[in-house]
Amino acid sequence: MKRITYAILMLIVLSGTACQNKDSGFIVFDDERIEYMGRVGMNDRGFAEIYWPGSSIKINFEGTGIKVLLKDEHGKNYFNVIIDEDSILILKPDTLQKTYTLAAGLSPGLHTVELFKRTGWNRGKTLFYGFKTGKKTKILDPGLKKEKRIEFYGNSITAGYAVEDYSGNDSRDSTFTNNYRSYASLTARHFNAEYSCIARGGIGIMVSWYPLIMPEMYNRLDPEDEYSFWDFSRFIPEVVVVNLYQNDSWIVELNEYEEFQHRFGTETPDENFIIDSYSGFIRLLRTKYPESHIICMLGNMDITREGSPWPGYVEKAVAGMEDEKIYTLFVKFKQTPGHPRIEEQAEMSNKLIDFIEEKITW
Repeated sequence: MKRITYAILMLIVLSGTACQNKDSGFIVFDDERIEYMGRVGMNDRGFAEIYWPGSSIKINFEGTGIKVLLKDEHGKNYFNVIIDEDSILILKPDTLQKTYTLAAGLSPGLHTVELFKRTGWNRGKTLFYGFKTGKKTKILDPGLKKEKRIEFYGNSITAGYAVEDYSGNDSRDSTFTNNYRSYASLTARHFNAEYSCIARGGIGIMVSWYPLIMPEMYNRLDPEDEYSFWDFSRFIPEVVVVNLYQNDSWIVELNEYEEFQHRFGTETPDENFIIDSYSGFIRLLRTKYPESHIICMLGNMDITREGSPWPGYVEKAVAGMEDEKIYTLFVKFKQTPGHPRIEEQAEMSNKLIDFIEEKITW
């Protein structure tokens, strides 16, 4: 495996729109030579909308450099700029439409550049207008389409929240969130699979730390728009991984919390309600993906601590569905405070990879 190095990207920022630089070409956002991964909004307004963590934009070219035209909704998103699948730089787009130099001074020849969204959709959307190239740059066709597809539904663990924060503070600063280092992204790359990540920190199946729950979000294209529906026929994964209920396990103990009362009133949900809620969401996914393998995963925070009832709830939900393509996988509690860091995410990925290789042929 190639060694990945990180650096803060020292950006050359050029103002203006695509047509202002007459010495360069412009590859518009809907050019068929651009490879997208994840749920990306395409429209007739001159740009693509990037929402979800782990979404990416990739292009192959022959030349020595390439630029990109972007605008961020709030200026709070971070992207990995992956050059030749080797070195990684970090880009934080501005709220003004600007051109950023992604790569310059490369050796003449064939190269790839990929923009990979590190941060969650609650940081706002990013508008991608296209790539800018020099006169001598040649844009190449995409590589071979990935033969495998995997989709994840999860919370902050799956999103990669605070994965790079070793201060012990579990920082809310999105600088430390990096979906590329999450177990989900690591697993997808191991299998060279096309990757879709439907995740947000704090979300649950029954209740979240805010009004939205996963059964209300799972089918959206734009996660902030309740009327923006995803066409599930556009991406049919062979493997679906669901890693939820961590937030539910905390909030069901907080009967004075606003969202507890919003979802449950004054009554704490009993075991049957918890089991039925979980199986209800898995059945929703089954209606969208009749043939997919579905892995019901828990871990590696305290939901899988010794004595936790939540793995048992999930086991009963899965057993009650009597579906041979639905599995359970529980990763042991990491025994450390806060969210999983890079090494703990890698451990989860290794467990998931071993499980898939043992149980699933795809």
